[in-house]
Amino acid sequence: MSNPGAVQSAVNTWLVDHHDDVIGWRRHLHSHPELSHDEVQTTSFLDATLRGVGLEPVLLPGTGLIVDIGGDPDQPAVAFRADIDALPVTEVTGLEFASKNPGVMHACGHDIHTTVVLALACALAEYDRTEGLDQRVRCIFQPAEEVLDGGATDVIRAGALQGVSHIFAVHAEPKLRAGQVGVRAGAITSATDVVEIIVKGPGGHTSRPHLTADAIYAAGLLITGLPGLLSRRVDPRTGTVLTFGAVNGGAAFNAMPQEVSLLGTLRTGSPLVWRQLEDLFPELVEQLLVPTGATAEIRHTKGVPPVTNDDACTALMAQAVKDMDPHALQEAPQSSGGEDFSWYLEHVPGSMARLGAWNGQGEKADLHQADIIFDEACLPVGVRLFAGVLEQFRNLG
Repeated sequence: MSNPGAVQSAVNTWLVDHHDDVIGWRRHLHSHPELSHDEVQTTSFLDATLRGVGLEPVLLPGTGLIVDIGGDPDQPAVAFRADIDALPVTEVTGLEFASKNPGVMHACGHDIHTTVVLALACALAEYDRTEGLDQRVRCIFQPAEEVLDGGATDVIRAGALQGVSHIFAVHAEPKLRAGQVGVRAGAITSATDVVEIIVKGPGGHTSRPHLTADAIYAAGLLITGLPGLLSRRVDPRTGTVLTFGAVNGGAAFNAMPQEVSLLGTLRTGSPLVWRQLEDLFPELVEQLLVPTGATAEIRHTKGVPPVTNDDACTALMAQAVKDMDPHALQEAPQSSGGEDFSWYLEHVPGSMARLGAWNGQGEKADLHQADIIFDEACLPVGVRLFAGVLEQFRNLG
């Protein structure tokens, strides 16, 4: 790294001195995962660790916490967010520090995110104590990212963004080598909604389909026709995708059922399209069903909007990467996955980057898999990245 600033240099030194601590924190978190809204022990661990370096965390309602470091209390804060929940996945990595909670695993890298922000907070606390940190920083440890209810929206309602001017986050990326960081201006994730369509008809004998409305046939038209209609009514460059994951209906070979249910996800990379789909989707369903005589009940559960990275904040993130290593910067593709960091960006500008976590050996795993292993070499990269972002804000000031 060339010509690091005072904060960046201090964080670099702290990481060398506390390497074993950082690895230990990550392994503790990984071996003690907790599901969304149940991150009680995780919150206690974070609270104790932060208090151990002289900070005063504020517990959020339920689980999770926030902590402020340095600066003037009346000064706008730069925030860094970590999500702390795990997934209902049974781990099969064989790691010595594998999950000790049956059926629960940090298969999405949230233990990585949490450790990065925890290490940043502890490093900045030491710098503030010895040198005085002139930029106010807020670290947000958010529960329940993996579920539609709660998570970021609860944290925002609790006031975590009050006084925050910008916010940043990383997401572990097993498709990138550790040491690399992917950035992208604009949408980097997609909106993720859950849609259930219950197709209804009178039912009847399969020998006389003309005397009834065939719900199974109608459901088949929706399965094959809806994705095509969407591609003709919505700009395909928005990455709008409808996929059904479950179809249920009928119990006999010679009887047409009265109901068939379709369950799937509706995703888009456009915040504008995401808001339009609530009206467009039922319109398209009705148009397809009219010739069949069947009707439908639609249950559309809105998820999260796309994470839409601010151009200026993404440029700051990219510069922080180049300051670490000019060869580390990568362009991140847009993901069809959802991320509730998007809710923060509805209120303040910010950016999320992809933190490379592949060790360079074997096949690249995918998130949410029971055997995924993240390379711990990504941990100091994430901390240095955030310190670099902070350094740029200090320079701007």
